[in-house]
Amino acid sequence: MTTASPRLAIKTTTRSPGYALPHKMGRALWAPMWLMALMAFAVGFILAIARSSIVADFGTADAGAQRLSHLVPAVMFIGFLAVFAAVSFAVARILGAFRKGGGDVQETAGTDVETLKMPATARVFMGMMMMGMMLIAVMVVLHFVAAGNVGTWSAETLESWAISLEGFRRLGVAMYLFGIAFGLGTIITVLHYQSGRIRELAGV
Repeated sequence: MTTASPRLAIKTTTRSPGYALPHKMGRALWAPMWLMALMAFAVGFILAIARSSIVADFGTADAGAQRLSHLVPAVMFIGFLAVFAAVSFAVARILGAFRKGGGDVQETAGTDVETLKMPATARVFMGMMMMGMMLIAVMVVLHFVAAGNVGTWSAETLESWAISLEGFRRLGVAMYLFGIAFGLGTIITVLHYQSGRIRELAGV
């Protein structure tokens, strides 16, 4: 059975709905993403030090320096991709805790279990997260392509790729951050709904 409040669509069941697939993914993946981010940032930092040393000794025209000028942002943005994914999965995990916890409380109280259907903000959150993730991932791959073509492509071509990829990387970051903002907005929506539902159960 599905009903609708003036602002939000509600699904009514007799049992707690438990975790949906995005919540299960959030619970399983947020910690591995944090670890991946830490490892990628550490490797990127080491590569940046190596590039700085090469540039100091041989200049920016050195093939190793040119290769690292693409490898450093590629590895660093693997870290950014992972840390933004970790935050997004943590938001999904929080939403899952509210969904399951609210359902369990209502089921224990012996009433119908009312659960919010996925709000529009949650759909935007998921969509922006996936688009940001794909865009950053594609830019990382293209940085590796450029690094593999040092010695084949001209220095001007490599520099042009670096500038273009930087712009698209930043766009991917912006998408991720907008998505996270909508995810936090979804948490606020759920909190408002569940506080009202608790007052109903208490007969206030």
